[in-house]
Formats: sequence, structure tokens, C-alpha cells
Amino acid sequence: MFKKILIANRGEIALRVIRTCKEMGIQTVAVYSTADAESIHVKFADEAVCIGPAPSSESYLRISNIIAAAEITNADAIHPGYGFLSENAKFSKICEEHNIKFIGASPEMINKMGDKATAKATMIEAGVPCVPGSQGIIESFDHCKKLAKEVGYPVMLKASAGGGGKGMRAVWKKEDLEDAWNSARVESKAAFANDDMYMEKLIEEPRHIEIQIVGDSKGKACHLSERDCSIQRRHQKLTEEVPSPFMTDKLREKMGVAAVKAAEYIKYEGVGTVEFLVDKNRKFYFMEMNTRIQVEHPITEQVIDYDLIREQIMVAYGQKISGKNYIPKLHSIECRINAEDPHHDFRPSPGKITNLHLPGGHGIRIDTHVYSGYTIPANYDSMIAKLITTAQTRQEAIDKMKRALDEFVIEGIKTTIPFHRKLMESKDYLEGNYTTKFMEDFSMED
Repeated sequence: MFKKILIANRGEIALRVIRTCKEMGIQTVAVYSTADAESIHVKFADEAVCIGPAPSSESYLRISNIIAAAEITNADAIHPGYGFLSENAKFSKICEEHNIKFIGASPEMINKMGDKATAKATMIEAGVPCVPGSQGIIESFDHCKKLAKEVGYPVMLKASAGGGGKGMRAVWKKEDLEDAWNSARVESKAAFANDDMYMEKLIEEPRHIEIQIVGDSKGKACHLSERDCSIQRRHQKLTEEVPSPFMTDKLREKMGVAAVKAAEYIKYEGVGTVEFLVDKNRKFYFMEMNTRIQVEHPITEQVIDYDLIREQIMVAYGQKISGKNYIPKLHSIECRINAEDPHHDFRPSPGKITNLHLPGGHGIRIDTHVYSGYTIPANYDSMIAKLITTAQTRQEAIDKMKRALDEFVIEGIKTTIPFHRKLMESKDYLEGNYTTKFMEDFSMED
């Protein structure tokens, strides 16, 4: 087994990886920016190395600094967590060149699935259902007009290198196509230094349902059921649950088969997710593949009693998977607690936490790195905790979540706890009647 793993990340995911490594008897190295010197992941790791100033471009995204930290501490593997460099093919390749195991996808796999147009073409070859649209990059606006007419409005323009909703435009009629084309390309160029676009049919009343998969070095894959991630704001997930209230046994079997087919076709090694859009008639279409651990992985762990970080590490070391597909027997919900003000358009709220009380009790899990007196930097993602409840039924999991949110006290900053309290009282949410458009009609002021 690996002797020492460097965690090339911060916050709760860094702490999450450290905990599993400790249980496995593996030494850990934390890296941190100057803004994170007082973070818990720095204190709980066996060793810690400062890799630069607060801006992520000068620390958590600076590959040379991370590799140097791995070399001076004799780490034989690097776990990238999620975000930052977790799906960076160059980083994966450099780790390989330095004889350091990257606990994630190979450079070839990241390149194949990281570019959405290429990923879609690959999945069409694999026989996985895909949203009708372009077969690759759109060559010109004239090409764009022709495709839109063939696919039929409404259509969705998407940045090929995109993520987080950037470079995406819904177009409902041909008169709006040119403005959408131009603005999407400008936004994509600014965000990703790449203005390549592709097009898909806009799926109406969509659910965002992803299938958790694990693949080993022998080409074998299995799925660990689904997660419903449909409640989103500006394409950023707010809460997730498993199983999906929209799912049927027949649909789960079909989507599971498709996800495993996708993973085995590309000989995927590691933990990842195959993400689908599901329409109101329960037809599903491949959307993208994430070649890393997901933020929402704890709810899958809770319903099948399975440590996904441990599995990542074991697969990276060469262990075969069992090949067993899992069906959830429990229900689990995750609420992302962000340092944002939901009463003012979810405005970021960095600052010092003056008082903190975490909820507890049966079926409650909290993944967080914050503590009373901790100052949340303004430099990074605003998520500060994940509150997870698990119970025998969906209603019981919701009831636990309501109680846990009432117990959760964070003072000194604004958080999204009030939003989640209101969500748990929403009639449509309680009935499982929601799509990715849910937040368009949701108001904190009702």
C-alpha cells in the first residue's frame, strides 16, 4: 500500500481524505496557502507544506509547487480531491512522470472525458443515449444556424471546455441565436481560454441524475446507484439525495447499465460519475462524466455503507473491484452549507465564525473543516460544510434534516442554513416534484 499520500486540496475534502488515510495506516501531507495556515486539515495531517500565497493560481493550482512538496516529503501518491487540479490532465501526466501515483483518472482519460464534445462523441460510439445535437465542435455561426434548424428549438449552446454554467445559453427562437452564440463564446474565452462551442437539444423539465461508478485497472466497472442533483442555482448544486424520488426500479436498471457500459468502454479506472439529464417521460441522456470524487459522495456512502475515498485509494493501488452493483436500502439527503446570504441573492459572506454549534444524533453526518474562531477566506469556494441525514425513508430523512438545521448554529457570517430550512418546507420538494428549474420559482421572501 502507499506509504504517504499528499492531499492537493483544502477544506473539508482534504480533511475527509486525511481521515480515511489515517484509518488505513497511511501517512499524510497537507499543502496549504498562506490564507489556510489555520485550517484544520493542516493541523490534522502528519506533515504540512505551504505552497504559496492566497490566490489559488499561486498555490493550489501551481503544479510545480505541489510536485515539489510531494518530492521533499517523499509522498508516493497524490490525492487531488475535487475542483482545483482534480481533472487536470497535465497534472496527472506530471505526477506520472515523477513516479508519483495520481489517485484519479489517467491523462488520457481526463482528455477523453474532460472535453464535453469529445466525451459525447465517445459515448455515442459506446451506445450510451446522448442528447441530440452537434457531433463535435461547431465550426462557425453558419454551421450553428444549420444545426439549430436540424435539432429544432429550443436548443442549448455549451462551451466545450465549460463548467459551473459558464458559456451556456438557452435559445428558444432563431432570432436570439446570434446574440447567444456571441456572448457564450466571449464568456467561455474569458473563463477557459477556449471559445469552442457545441449544441444540444434543450431538454424540457429535466432532472439531473448521476450514477456513481467505480472502475478498476482490469477494465471492470460497477455502479453504486444514483444521486438526484436537480436542485441547482446557476448550475451549482444546492442539495442532493439518494435514491431519487423520480427513480423507478426499471429506470435505475437502465441507467446503471448505461453508466457501466460508458465506464467499461473507455476502460475507466477510479471513482467517477456518469451524469444524465432525464426528461419528464423518464428518457435519459448522457450529459458528462466527472473523473473524480464528487462533493456529494457522502450520501452514497451513507446508503450503502461504503467508503469511496478508501475505494479510490485501493483501486489506484491496483486492487480489483467486486463488480457488484448496489441498490440503496436507505434514504440520504445532503444540504451544502455555504458562506452566502440567501436573502441577498446568495452573496458571498466570508469572515470570522464567532460561534459554532454542530447538530448531532442518530443519522446525522457533518463533513466540515470550520470551527469557532475560524476565518473563512474570500479567496475560495464558499462551501463550508455538508450536512447529511440518513434514515429508512425519504420523509424520515427530511424530518431529521429539519431538526438538524434547527440545531445548526453558525454566527459571525451569513450562511445558506435559512434557505435549506425553507426548502424543507416546500410543497414541491416534499412531494419530490422538482426539476433543474426549481430555483427559478423559489423565493426566500414568500
